[in-house]
Amino acid sequence: MSSRIQQMPNQLINQIAAGEVVERPASVVKELLENSLDAGSTKIEIDIEQGGTKLIRIRDNGQGIHKEDLALALSRHATSKIRNLDDLEHIKSLGFRGEALPSIASISRMSITSRQVNSDGFKVQGQDEQSAEVSPAAHNFGTTIEVRDLFYNVPARRKFLRTEKTEFNHLEDVVKRIALSHFNVEVSLSHNQRVIKHWRAANDQKSMEQRIAEVCGNAFIEQSQYMCFEAANLKLHGWIALPSFSRSQADMQYFFVNGRIIRDKLVTHAVRQAYQDVLYHGRHPAYVLFLQLDPAMVDVNAHPTKHEVRFREGRLVHDFLFRGIHKALADVRPEAINSGEPDSVSSELNNVNSVMTQPLQTSLSGISNYGGPTRQNSMSLEVNEQIRAYANLSSSNMSGALPANDSQQNSDELNEIPPLGFAIAQLHGIYILSQTANGMVIVDMHAAHERITYERMKQDMQQGELASQPLLVPISMSLSEKEANLAEEQTGIFTELGFELDRSGPESLRIRQIPVVLARADAESLVRDVLSDLLSYGSSERIRNEINHVLGTMACHGSVRANRSLTIPEMNALLRDMETTERSGQCNHGRPTWTEFSLDAIDKWFMRGQ
Repeated sequence: MSSRIQQMPNQLINQIAAGEVVERPASVVKELLENSLDAGSTKIEIDIEQGGTKLIRIRDNGQGIHKEDLALALSRHATSKIRNLDDLEHIKSLGFRGEALPSIASISRMSITSRQVNSDGFKVQGQDEQSAEVSPAAHNFGTTIEVRDLFYNVPARRKFLRTEKTEFNHLEDVVKRIALSHFNVEVSLSHNQRVIKHWRAANDQKSMEQRIAEVCGNAFIEQSQYMCFEAANLKLHGWIALPSFSRSQADMQYFFVNGRIIRDKLVTHAVRQAYQDVLYHGRHPAYVLFLQLDPAMVDVNAHPTKHEVRFREGRLVHDFLFRGIHKALADVRPEAINSGEPDSVSSELNNVNSVMTQPLQTSLSGISNYGGPTRQNSMSLEVNEQIRAYANLSSSNMSGALPANDSQQNSDELNEIPPLGFAIAQLHGIYILSQTANGMVIVDMHAAHERITYERMKQDMQQGELASQPLLVPISMSLSEKEANLAEEQTGIFTELGFELDRSGPESLRIRQIPVVLARADAESLVRDVLSDLLSYGSSERIRNEINHVLGTMACHGSVRANRSLTIPEMNALLRDMETTERSGQCNHGRPTWTEFSLDAIDKWFMRGQ
């Protein structure tokens, strides 16, 4: 005989809820810190003992809890943050379900002491509203919550906890994320009566970067770029690491939506796409980014821990993130050493350059020989012409080289020195040595020229129509009706990139035309991948990435090779082009194209002044 249905006791209900909310001590800290931030706190103190299993104490200077609400705070789904459905659809607070406190109280010995302005302090203890005991207590403005003996009454859960050190590391990571998400809040963290971290409130960019450096390390700040991008009532700002600071794993990726740390595959995909042209294979970008948007555009109630969100207009958000980060990376160019602007060159320098620079078409005419033989049956005549055109790179687009005469290279005779300085020699037929205002720059000439050629090819292709060729025998492909409908709806995307598709049945398509540069690509797999991206993310860069891959190969074959002797004017022309070319800090494969050694660093090598 089956058991009868009956109502579960409140204590059991709360413990079941705790299984969703509280995984380990770090989960408790996250929930309590979010409550402190929602209360408007500007100072939060966190005291931990034995990795959080013995004690978690969080003290804040927020608005406090009213005496009459202290016992109610231990009741499930009791909250001051949501009143109606409209509030639920416009959530601005970090917490909103009212599950955290009763869930934590059901698996620990918890007490809450709080005091509001113009009021006395009170303390509540208990595991739920029915057992709560409220009594007067001395306390400053704000709230202190103590959680002792976590999981003391749920031994099965306690057995799954790791060592004290491991649990504290997880807990510390939570505090770091909170410190990054709210720069204006002072946060201190102590473990076993020892101060581990103390972040003072940061109210300007310099102090914010100091806090980021304390969390992510000085190297991140030194090799990152601040960005701010706004469009379509969305704002993205924060710090993105240069490709040279890529990581072997995705362990330094902090993304906040309206102040809430999230993990989202749409966001990860958009960022990855933005870095694709500059990141070495198998590496991961690092970033601390903040997305601000109307709360109605994001559903933060998609997961019990609130780590995952659901964007109501996923395609819009994906494209916005991609465009913003892509543009920010493109704008990273060699920093001006004297003038502050990479493109600014004095009128005197321009006058010198206009007289001394000779077209490179003659001097670099041999570059095309390095591209290797191109067979007509492997690539179209039009592509061959593109290779030849870009291989014979002329200096008509390269602003100015400095003459090799030492007297004319004297920096005192010039108003300003360009960011990458002036070439003085070529090393082993591979590297360009350049003297800058601050020291010395070394440039990988092939990698740099490869990026310049590649960016010009992309730009020219974007400005003109993408050449396509019809297939003698159309490619038939079978797919789901949902995918076929999507392909029909998104015809414009494929047409723009040189594809012509038509519907041949409820679950079939025909590919009739493809871009010339993708003549050797697997067109069917590419179309399937694009449709998969459109279904998952609302957009796709697969075709454009495939085109860029081909262009990158062409640029590689068409760029100046190692052991190619360059004159001083040719080397300076390459430096000037690097200063005006997007993403010139990396080659097409993500490797760095140049590095700088300051005069101070060089002096230290030789112990000058010691």
